[in-house]
Amino acid sequence: MNSDNVEAPLGGLQAILPERLQPIADLLEQHPLLGASAILASALIIALVCRFVVFRQLRRWLPSDRTGPGATLLVQLQRPVFTTILCLGLIAAHKLLTGGEDVGIVSSLLSTVILVSWVRMLFFQCGTLLQVISAKSARFSLIDQRAIPLLDLSCKLLVILFGSYALLLIWGINPLGWLASAGVIGIAVGFAAKDTLANLFSGFFILADAPYKVGDYVNLDSGERGRVTQIGLRSTRIMTRDDVEITLPNSLIAGGKIINESGGPSASIRVTIPVGVAYGSDADEVCSILLEVALQHTELAASPEPRVRMRRFGASSLDFELLVWINLPEDRGRIRHELLLGIYKTLAAHNVEIPYTKSDIYIKELPSLSPSRSDEQ
Repeated sequence: MNSDNVEAPLGGLQAILPERLQPIADLLEQHPLLGASAILASALIIALVCRFVVFRQLRRWLPSDRTGPGATLLVQLQRPVFTTILCLGLIAAHKLLTGGEDVGIVSSLLSTVILVSWVRMLFFQCGTLLQVISAKSARFSLIDQRAIPLLDLSCKLLVILFGSYALLLIWGINPLGWLASAGVIGIAVGFAAKDTLANLFSGFFILADAPYKVGDYVNLDSGERGRVTQIGLRSTRIMTRDDVEITLPNSLIAGGKIINESGGPSASIRVTIPVGVAYGSDADEVCSILLEVALQHTELAASPEPRVRMRRFGASSLDFELLVWINLPEDRGRIRHELLLGIYKTLAAHNVEIPYTKSDIYIKELPSLSPSRSDEQ
């Protein structure tokens, strides 16, 4: 190999190395294959040290929770860091072997591998990175928890856009022409996929306005009721009380009324149980019985406390309401069932009548029985 071709890639190395290490540069100049092997071996050793020493030490500095977002992010960082160091070593070794000539394709391929590894990690770990930034244990929280889903989607789009732009630059493609073509294609795609775009923009508005979040219990205008399990770009997934997951387009949800049972100043929700007793019953005793039944139930929220209200004089009963608060909306049916059973048994034990619809028939006069003609004859 011509020494003139080797001087170009080695000139920078000779300028960087101190004077006492110049023999190493001279040795690499005389034996490019040995130098390429040394560079590749050094890159592999550095990559292994980073993966099994540096990252392991970083994990030891984390809090005791080894399953948190910080630990997850460190685990996912190992692969792109290892790939980057190894690919940079391959690029340097290949340049040394070829004397800096005809390295465009190899360098572009290895640079693409580096780019793909980082884009893949960032795309799937955007949410984890945001969780680390907005950790509750941090002294100053930079991101509100409610804004994380919206920022997660925005970061993923930015990662795809910048990754595509960097890929074009790596392969020497002018991105301006592609952007102009993409504008024309985007108009055509917009007309063809208007429903998909409507769901996409509705998803952004839902995440920005935050009428509900993952984990909330919602009632939708379309009749669905359940806990939100996922909010995506195109749709929202809800787990119903029948343990069936349904997927609803975001445009359908954004255009209707949403009742968020998990919203408000408190996570607990109120359950109202109407109770009617017969006229003549002791109203104070009824209030004490209803409160006793509520206080004996162990799954009611401690605050606010249960309370009883007399609402009206009904057509055939004194109408009361037992007001209790529960912690989980999905427990409403079961707790309501248990309270109704307890109220019925306790009222019966205290001889308090629960009126029911009944009718009394009064016969004013019995019809006279006239003898038939056959009897007269």
